[in-house]
Amino acid sequence: MDLTGLARSTVTGRLETLVAMEFVQPYGEAASTGGRPPARFRFNPAARLVLAADVGATHLSVALADLTGQILDSITVRQNIADGPEIVLGAIAEHGRSLLAASGSTTAKLAGTGVGLPGPVEHLTGRPNHPPIMPGWDSYDVVGHLSAEFPGPVLVDNDVNMMALGEHATQYSEVEHLLFVKVATGIGAGVISGGRLHRGAQGAAGDIGHIQAPGHTELCRCGNTGCLEAVASAAAIAANLRADGLKARTSQDVVDLVRAGNTTATQAVRQAGREIGSVLAACVSLLNPSVIVIGGSLSQAGDSLLAGIREAIYARSLPLATTELQVVASRTGQQAAVRGAATMVLHHTLGL
Repeated sequence: MDLTGLARSTVTGRLETLVAMEFVQPYGEAASTGGRPPARFRFNPAARLVLAADVGATHLSVALADLTGQILDSITVRQNIADGPEIVLGAIAEHGRSLLAASGSTTAKLAGTGVGLPGPVEHLTGRPNHPPIMPGWDSYDVVGHLSAEFPGPVLVDNDVNMMALGEHATQYSEVEHLLFVKVATGIGAGVISGGRLHRGAQGAAGDIGHIQAPGHTELCRCGNTGCLEAVASAAAIAANLRADGLKARTSQDVVDLVRAGNTTATQAVRQAGREIGSVLAACVSLLNPSVIVIGGSLSQAGDSLLAGIREAIYARSLPLATTELQVVASRTGQQAAVRGAATMVLHHTLGL
């Protein structure tokens, strides 16, 4: 009461409401200073659940989280984004209900649903905006589809933004300026500036995969030439390794070759890191982050990718911007996006 300036009756009334809604619960008694001992209460993270989904190019992860963002249960399955929104969103609904049933809960306990998609998203409407690897998804009403399945708000964003939000919330909450870079089938970045996620005017902030890599003219799937994604993504590396006679079709194939000690694959991944680092050097000068986190499937290849990225960044950036700069591997790994999707819902529903 001293902190809020509210009357005792007002505080009591609001506490009773929160207790009735199960958002807070009694927590023993404080030391008495005379008269009846004052009651203590604490936040109840189990009062509601959050459904979070990470949709990748070839996978789908669905998770349940509590009101602190802690993942309680999750499932990851193979799912092709090209199957279209009806099938993919239907799978989210199916797995979401299964997780709720396994937890002994129902949809009535949901505080909301968060979804990360592998392409540009207009955050205010949740509609994909000309996504390059998502046929049939452009302007699809994702929010409307999932709102018919689950109660509460449905929030949708780009998967890399979700990774940045998840990594920041769980590992770097005290860091105000962070860049999360996903290196997988494609390449993208999520930007945390001033402690907040920045999406840009149309939700395209951080789309570094379509910045031109210096000295390159390879044709990109976006129609331009020399894009970083066409040069240094897992798909581009795999294509080059196949041309050298190696069996590599997926990012996991590339990772497996590097882990097996294949020199050609290791050199290719390190060179990809240098190409990514050359583009990130410009981002360092523009945004001046204190932490750059490297995630995505190709980051599992070990030190080769990070070494190449660091080499280029420190060689091309001014010392003032890199004196205390950390370039590190993701700590949240494959849970980054679902943690971010859960965090997005919590920020919306709890006003964090």
